[in-house]
Amino acid sequence: MAIITEEPDSPNPQLHKSKPKPKPNKPTSPPRQPPPPSTSTPTKSASAAATTANPFQFWFYFTFIVSSITISFILLSSLSEQDPRTWFLNLPPTLRHHYAAGRTIKVQTAPNHPQVEVFSIQQGPTNSDSHVLIVHGLGCSSFAFKNVVTTLGSKNVHAIAIDLPGSGFSDKSTVVVEENPGNNGPFGGLFDVYDEIKEKGLFWGFDQLVEQGFVDFEENKVRPTKTKEVVKAIELGSEEMGKVLTQVVDSMGLAPVDLVLHDSAFSLSANWILENRALVRSVVLLDTDPSGSAFPIRVLRIPVVREIVLGFRFAFDRVVASCCMESVSGYEADAHRVLLKGRDGRRAVVGMGKNLNSSFDLSEWGGSDGVKGLPVRVIWSDKWSDEGRRIADALPQATLVAHSGGRWTQELNAEEVGESIYEFVSSLPKPAKQAVEEPIVHEHVEMKFDEATSGAHNHHHGHEGHDHHDGHAHAGYMDAYGLGHGWAQ
Repeated sequence: MAIITEEPDSPNPQLHKSKPKPKPNKPTSPPRQPPPPSTSTPTKSASAAATTANPFQFWFYFTFIVSSITISFILLSSLSEQDPRTWFLNLPPTLRHHYAAGRTIKVQTAPNHPQVEVFSIQQGPTNSDSHVLIVHGLGCSSFAFKNVVTTLGSKNVHAIAIDLPGSGFSDKSTVVVEENPGNNGPFGGLFDVYDEIKEKGLFWGFDQLVEQGFVDFEENKVRPTKTKEVVKAIELGSEEMGKVLTQVVDSMGLAPVDLVLHDSAFSLSANWILENRALVRSVVLLDTDPSGSAFPIRVLRIPVVREIVLGFRFAFDRVVASCCMESVSGYEADAHRVLLKGRDGRRAVVGMGKNLNSSFDLSEWGGSDGVKGLPVRVIWSDKWSDEGRRIADALPQATLVAHSGGRWTQELNAEEVGESIYEFVSSLPKPAKQAVEEPIVHEHVEMKFDEATSGAHNHHHGHEGHDHHDGHAHAGYMDAYGLGHGWAQ
């Protein structure tokens, strides 16, 4: 008999054969392991704090931007042109004294334009053998020649220096009436409808739309010509210069005149000399540039640059020291800056610069029949002696004399320039016309001068009795600006 016995499974795994597992293929690249989670709590807090904006940073930048804008507006307002009355009240004492010593002549620079006032200073007897008329160049004024006028006057020469229209204390702008016949362009009719609605009322246009569905507008109707007043800067050209010289010489009885033409004044006056040779006795070319000017007009054309140059004394000093003046340490450079900045002075000077003849041929002018036998003296700064010699060589009848100083006359060399002018005009023969008509001409001029003198006396002591009918009146700044002073016409 057989006995079958079941044995329990052995706990030893080695006794059991297991099916071999297939070996996995070796990966070509190791599997990307996820980064271990960070367990550092302090590091996470520091990173969050670093990304948080500083609350004071916004207010710092906000305050800085607002302050910069405010300062910019204040700075730009100080650089902008002042109204005429404020400008005159803020003049330095040197310019006030210069203004008080002058008088004005009314001239007309163009047909159908109002008269403008030309400021002038004069010294010396009006019955002198020599009448010297000094005309300044671009950017300059009679202020530069006040000491030259004084020097010539002390030598019994009748010396006059004027401010050209657009410069110095002369008028720098004028009111022009322009015709406006209608609106042109694609929207011209629309503007005309708008003007008619303004004229007849809004309800007229509304009624037209309700009743007819359109505005009854006659497109081809003849409409009255409209006019408007426009204030324009005086842009002096050669034609306007000729009108100014003719009227100044005639009204003051200066013919035959000894012309002193400074800088760019020569190119603007050259044609007038040819056409009015009988009115001119001699010509002095003082630091003359036939095709341009000493002052760099481009700095007055560029926005921001022009405001800085005319708004800050140190900037203007640097400009004129490089090309115009020997010394800018005194008051003279700043006086020129003030005169250029006020009352549309910059726009007028820029307009005058556009009208300069850059292609002017000095040799051709000097060889023309109109100036043959005309005495000419060239007075040039010794700093630019080569340029002065070139100009003198182009004029066969010219003599060259050098002076110390820059191309704008200053107090330090005014007496030297005055002596050179006096030495030249005193060597000329006495004009035949003056010898024949001297009593009549000088009686007329003396009457005008006496009237001006009595007007000035009453201005300072009585403020009454002003009655001028000859077109000579003091520049109307004080009267026009409500200060109750000045000479009235």
